[in-house]
Amino acid sequence: MKISLTRLSTKDLATLTQRIINTSDSGTYGVITNHPLLTELKTNYAGYDAVYAKETFSGRGGDVAGADRNRDIAFRSLKNFLNGYRKMANMPNYHLGEDLFEIFKTYSLNLDKMSYSSQTAQMKKLIEELETSENVQKLNALLLLPSFNEMKAKHEAFELLFAEQAGANANLRQMKNASAIRRDLERILKSFLYMIAAMKDIHDWRLLYADMNELVKAAKNSTLNKPNDNIQ
Repeated sequence: MKISLTRLSTKDLATLTQRIINTSDSGTYGVITNHPLLTELKTNYAGYDAVYAKETFSGRGGDVAGADRNRDIAFRSLKNFLNGYRKMANMPNYHLGEDLFEIFKTYSLNLDKMSYSSQTAQMKKLIEELETSENVQKLNALLLLPSFNEMKAKHEAFELLFAEQAGANANLRQMKNASAIRRDLERILKSFLYMIAAMKDIHDWRLLYADMNELVKAAKNSTLNKPNDNIQ
């Protein structure tokens, strides 16, 4: 049996290991039934199978970016309206627009261009100040309370998604590294095949060796013209 396990794709390694386990568990070969190496191979494969196809990150990045765009749009809409309204001295309560715009300036007119964390910190303070009774009255007088509530809701939606993504990513990172799991599986699979190869001249092991050799040959089809580890 000659094969380079490191050259197999993640899927091919999984397929080879599963076929070897199934053949060993078929009941045809009593010499391998309940063997400690087979038990360890099953344990390692179960861990590999659970994680090899999983992404390193949660995949929520697109959702988070979309939620950030939504809160940016709501922020800019309210900011730009106030900026325009405060300049129209002939409009009623235009001075209220000036007052509210000054609050936006306090926490940066460009907070929508900040990093997630910086924007969140500044927007939290902006929302808290706009929520004071005095400023709510000003927003209401300008019929801007619905726009403010929308900005707040978009910000809260972003925060919820961001927290979910952070939690999911943390859980994934706590899982054993996928490359380490693969190395463990390759190590035990190689030991298992070495053992069968070493016993191939003993009558009860001969047919098992022949079947395993066919499985290895099938796996080699994906590694043609690549360096081999020798398992003989």
